[in-house]
Amino acid sequence: MKTFHDPEVFARVKRLPTYVFTITDRLRDEAKARGVDVVDLSMGNPDRGAPARVVERLREAAGDARLHRYLDPRGLPELRAAAARWWKRRHGVEVDPEREVLITIGSKEGIGHALLGLLSEGDAVLAPTPTYPIHAYGAVLAGAETIPVRVGPGLDFFDSLVEATEKAERRPKGIVVNFPANPTASVATPELLEKVLRFAEARHLFVISDLAYCDLVFDGGRAPAMLTIPGARERTLEFMSLSKSYGMAGWRVGFCVGNAALVAAAARVKSYLDYGLFGPTQLAAVTALDECEDDVAANRERYQRRRDALVAAFGAAGWRIPQPAASMFAWAPIPEPFRPLGSLEFARRLVEEAGVCVAPGVGFGAAGEGFVRIALVEDEARLALAAERVHGMLQKGR
Repeated sequence: MKTFHDPEVFARVKRLPTYVFTITDRLRDEAKARGVDVVDLSMGNPDRGAPARVVERLREAAGDARLHRYLDPRGLPELRAAAARWWKRRHGVEVDPEREVLITIGSKEGIGHALLGLLSEGDAVLAPTPTYPIHAYGAVLAGAETIPVRVGPGLDFFDSLVEATEKAERRPKGIVVNFPANPTASVATPELLEKVLRFAEARHLFVISDLAYCDLVFDGGRAPAMLTIPGARERTLEFMSLSKSYGMAGWRVGFCVGNAALVAAAARVKSYLDYGLFGPTQLAAVTALDECEDDVAANRERYQRRRDALVAAFGAAGWRIPQPAASMFAWAPIPEPFRPLGSLEFARRLVEEAGVCVAPGVGFGAAGEGFVRIALVEDEARLALAAERVHGMLQKGR
């Protein structure tokens, strides 16, 4: 009788490397089990909870038994309308809540479902590298291929896009973009997005845009949205999440807007796989989108203070970290004495020798090797403690 002992006997599973945060969670938990007070900067897991008004709305709505039922997987009409209001208020874009808005279980799930709907076996999609895993591996889950497009400090994303397309063996069917970028914190200009859109138009490609960090741009900057570019609605799905802006990561609330046919394709896949979010959570999200702009501004200011503290403290410790213009991450080159180790081994050493946990760059794609991602999810005092420990490790390393 045959039994199953190895998950990689399944071809699609074999194409998925171990998830980067599975690795960092194990390193952190092993250190904690040894009694180490780990400064955990590995995940983009906000340390502040949701706004008080949102929590109160959840409490009130949870008593309504009608919201305990299966609901429309597209999302409650109230939340789709709130998402449309957010787009009009934030980006000046009017969308139809009935045809052009889909509520998702976070942007990660939404992008995965959209790629399942839009790609077929053997298709290819252009996606940034290094990048958040679903941008690249959503295509793999759909049985398709990813054509990597380099993004990051000192790189012109459009030049990378043209080069990757010219070298690709397969003709792409779509493009995934993510600005502000995770993990590199790169920010797009409207001019760059327009060039990407015209590139897509010339080749009849769909565009998936992950806008999850659009509210976390520092020093008075703004993140442009793809749907503000004339013609984008003809081929674009743009995703937003409440996880970072509103401190609601565990609530898993996101939404996408854009071309009605692309929304319908993602919604059809979604209808087979889930029934959407718990109703009271959706009503609480309405409160977040409509009433909590002050909380978004406070979160942005908090991350900017932490960014400044991280760059200053780690720089004084001997690790120069480029100052990110956006997101809740710093994309940090591995210090010179440790560069030959590679990002995974360096991250392991950092936990074991300094009690500081970061995400190895290689977990975001091969192009991430030589870097680690540092999340701004601890306060200034903890960041100073991490810098002190890093200083000791660097001194020993030299």
